[in-house]
Amino acid sequence: MNKKDFFWKIGYLAIAGGVFMIDQVTKAWAVRRLRFGDDISVIPGFLNFAYAQNTGVAFSMLDDQGDAGRWGLSAVAFIAATFVLYFFWRTPRSDDRILGALALLLAGIVGNVTDRMRLGFVVDFIDVQFGSWHYPTFNVADAAICFGAGLMLIDLFFNKKKLAEEKGQKHDL
Repeated sequence: MNKKDFFWKIGYLAIAGGVFMIDQVTKAWAVRRLRFGDDISVIPGFLNFAYAQNTGVAFSMLDDQGDAGRWGLSAVAFIAATFVLYFFWRTPRSDDRILGALALLLAGIVGNVTDRMRLGFVVDFIDVQFGSWHYPTFNVADAAICFGAGLMLIDLFFNKKKLAEEKGQKHDL
């Protein structure tokens, strides 16, 4: 890896660090401002800030598993973060979509595992609703993970399309 590529990748890691910091700052704000039931309606009927503690994983699955769940989920998160870093450093510099996706995944994983290890649960506070339907409460780290996974899916779609086009061109020759 040349020096220029290395510094580009460090830039992506700096973005991941920034997303991590935004996640931690917003969670600290939520703990101070919302923990005692002081919900805030940002866009009535659509977006609220409401404090929640999630001891499980996405959508509170594996909730109430005690310390074994806390440390087990933390170990899984560390393994996931290690794989994300491994793939990050192996991804070519020219593959910006995947590098961005991996940086977002890393920021989200580290943001949530920091809460889980420090507090024993993950702080969630963003509450989206449509009428009486409520999406599960989430946080900035969760959003980063979703956006990162979405970028990876988009990349998968475009790579499949590109491979199909290349295959079609070879047959045309």
